[in-house]
Amino acid sequence: MSESSTVRGGKVTREILQVKMLIGGQWRAGQAEFEDVDPYRHEVVARVPESTLEDLNDALDAAVAARPTIAAMPAYERAAVLRRVGHLLVERADRIAEVMARETGKAIKDAKAEVLRSQDTITLSAEEAVRIEGEHVPLDSAPMGVGKLAILLRFPVGVVAAITPFNAPFNLACHKVAPAIAAGNAVVLKPPSAAPAVVHALVELFVDAGTPPGVLNVVYGRAMGPALVRDPRVDFITFTGSGRTGADIKAASGLRRVALELGNNGPTIVHADANLDEATPLCARNAMRLAGQSCVSVQNLYVHASHYDDFLERLVAAVRLLKMGDPLDPRTDVGTLIDEAAAKRVEEWVEEARAQGAVALTGARRTGAQYEPTILVNVQPTMRVVCDEIFGPVASVRAYTDLEAVFAEISRSRYGLQCGIFTQSVAIALQAARTLRTGGIIINGTSTWRTDQLAYGGIKDSGIGREGPRYAIREMTEERLIVFNC
Repeated sequence: MSESSTVRGGKVTREILQVKMLIGGQWRAGQAEFEDVDPYRHEVVARVPESTLEDLNDALDAAVAARPTIAAMPAYERAAVLRRVGHLLVERADRIAEVMARETGKAIKDAKAEVLRSQDTITLSAEEAVRIEGEHVPLDSAPMGVGKLAILLRFPVGVVAAITPFNAPFNLACHKVAPAIAAGNAVVLKPPSAAPAVVHALVELFVDAGTPPGVLNVVYGRAMGPALVRDPRVDFITFTGSGRTGADIKAASGLRRVALELGNNGPTIVHADANLDEATPLCARNAMRLAGQSCVSVQNLYVHASHYDDFLERLVAAVRLLKMGDPLDPRTDVGTLIDEAAAKRVEEWVEEARAQGAVALTGARRTGAQYEPTILVNVQPTMRVVCDEIFGPVASVRAYTDLEAVFAEISRSRYGLQCGIFTQSVAIALQAARTLRTGGIIINGTSTWRTDQLAYGGIKDSGIGREGPRYAIREMTEERLIVFNC
């Protein structure tokens, strides 16, 4: 994929990118194509192959053929390939970030931050490639084990199917592909149809870094996902996306293992002893950054009644300072949603809540694919803006006096990815840790926090399994018990 631009009559004209499949180490064009469109400018960013079942079959055959090669590659060599990917990533970061901002509407500063952060994901995967460990199991704790030696060894699962989302298209693809290869697996990757060009740029990095043919294969198009997860040649499925699709994948996976990172409704608690100077700007930014299109975006704010008025005033002021506009403008804080249909859905949910009594203190206006950062009050737990994942720049604020009731409401939710709580009390922090049924709890931070080396994932309808290179590698390997009768 190459990209260049020219200036004609004072207007920048960017060439349309050409995305291709990668199958068995060869780039392949499609029999048909679809267009990848900039949601802000409505320009075609790339032309993308519409993969066929024949393409998918070839990709899976290539992955199966490459299984022995990547499994036999010494760990230090797999690590070396990943380190080369990391170096190339930094060299090309500006170009990759621009592609992401164009095709997703993400603010360019957030796009570049995502790309550069992904070097951590790649580098950590390289480091973990040489740390895949087994375990000695003592057997002489029982008479029948005396004189025997047992060890558990870890081996690659084989072929990993990776299906990635549009909201963090580069980093989340790294979180699937890099650990899979670090663990010695072959991969068939299905990128999001709304962000194929930036994933293609990532695939180019792996090819240029010397990844063996067939170890990474890529197909495109909405029809590929269902066919991929049903295919018996796939040994493990890793997916990030909607709960509905996650449930479909789980149903189709049979006895094969899966890692599913799904939705959330972003609960964050601001307790009576919270530091508002710290809490308010974090809540404002983390509710609206990426246009709210993050599974840990701050969506539901529970604020102690003693702070409610003060916090709300500060929050509204902070949100109003956020700049909307051209995603390619470095000053822009909030770009577009992924497309106009997504913005219309957010608009529909907000208007539904307003009709039921909610009040918008900011925003609540849509222009094309952009939706203004919106703060809602007077909301009820049954409103969709509260109990479902809105996936847009909207936060609902409620006052509380009974912290245990808040804990109970969050734990009853069908979601359970991450929760934030601002408090100076160690006792309350520990109470939250012991009480809240959620995959992660961020103390003195919002629900929106993830660093690449940690175990990240949810429970209930928020998913199964954990990401983060060390934990993903554990998911993408299988244990084998060896017993020596000595």
